Amino acid sequence: MKKALLFLGLITIGISNVGVANTFIINPKQILNVETGELIKAQVLVRDGKIIEISSSIKSSNEIEIINLPKLTLLPGLMDAHVHLIGNTDLKGYEGFSESSYLATLYGAKNAKNTLLAGFTTVRNVGAGNYSDVALKQAINQKAIIGPTLLVSGPALGITGGHCDSNTLPHDFEYSSDGVADGPWDIRKKVRENKKYGADLIKFCATGGVMSKNTNLRTKQYTQDEMEAIVDEAHSRGMKVAAHAHGLEGIRAAIMAGVDSVEHSSLIDEQTIELAKSKGVYLAMDIYVSDFILGEGVEQGIPEYSLNKERQVGRLQRENFKKAVDANANLVFGTDAGIFPHGKNARQFKYMVEWGMTSLQAIQASTISTAKLFDMEDTGQIKESYQADIIGVEGNPLEDITILENVKFVMSDGVVIK
Repeated sequence: MKKALLFLGLITIGISNVGVANTFIINPKQILNVETGELIKAQVLVRDGKIIEISSSIKSSNEIEIINLPKLTLLPGLMDAHVHLIGNTDLKGYEGFSESSYLATLYGAKNAKNTLLAGFTTVRNVGAGNYSDVALKQAINQKAIIGPTLLVSGPALGITGGHCDSNTLPHDFEYSSDGVADGPWDIRKKVRENKKYGADLIKFCATGGVMSKNTNLRTKQYTQDEMEAIVDEAHSRGMKVAAHAHGLEGIRAAIMAGVDSVEHSSLIDEQTIELAKSKGVYLAMDIYVSDFILGEGVEQGIPEYSLNKERQVGRLQRENFKKAVDANANLVFGTDAGIFPHGKNARQFKYMVEWGMTSLQAIQASTISTAKLFDMEDTGQIKESYQADIIGVEGNPLEDITILENVKFVMSDGVVIK
């Protein structure tokens, strides 16, 4: 009983100051229409988690709380399609082996809070052992802790010995990651298991990865039959599919299998960008994280084999991101947060602008486009009847995209967080 009370006390840290009123009038300096780029002078009426009215003269009453933000520009809450919330990001190198799944989940609560305070009101967690991300989502939904709206994958599927398996320990330990599955029927069973235990989507590894031992970025993982089994089983159960893929062969195979998004897409070419467009596939290209890995990786204990692989793809990924922008591909905002500290997700906006996007396009990638990928029809814009996920920044992000790294106001689901 004492342990249960201690756990409850730990996870509820930080929620006592969250606003409890349910009706607000927000008076900002201006509102950014992320669809058109227009800056609007208006007030916003929020009730029971929804945006009720946007106009210049909203009638007030004693029951309505007024929020005056005379210096702030309002935007819809930001979204990140590729995060890893579970675990302590301060652990260096092999220190991570000392972390239990229970402790990792508690750190997930801290990471979720930091992510929300940074203005990211909806994120997709792609890969977590022991269904820790499912537990984290449930705790947020039950208001035991604060955090963004979560879509979670549970354990990522992968081949034996591939990226998404654990390849660091020797044979003596006979250890495999939770999501390892080989062959179409074993794969279908794993998809069904993830659905059973609360996953919203399926993630699988279609190529090797930067952070895994003994995998090659360019090498395809899973056969075409296996990938098609993943997608068919997931789609039949109403789950979208995200494919981790750096190498071109794996990217093309995943797209042909029918995935909904390709993560990283580092070595994609023009022909495959067009293929993704024709199939309606979204690309989540994490073009900031390379600077963190190569700039702070040694200090963070990232092994040399990972640093070497990042040197091979970091620049190429950014060049291919520009090709995707120029081709008007379906690009969403995905950062791989968890490799770098949570709450720093917005650092990626600057890189997206440097590599071909306008500031408005970068914001749209993190709002309108990611909302479409998530099938969230009432999120991603400040519009009447939409979810009241709203952030405020000082200045105009269309003129200086980096101000999104310093969010001053956060409302999530109609609740004032910051």
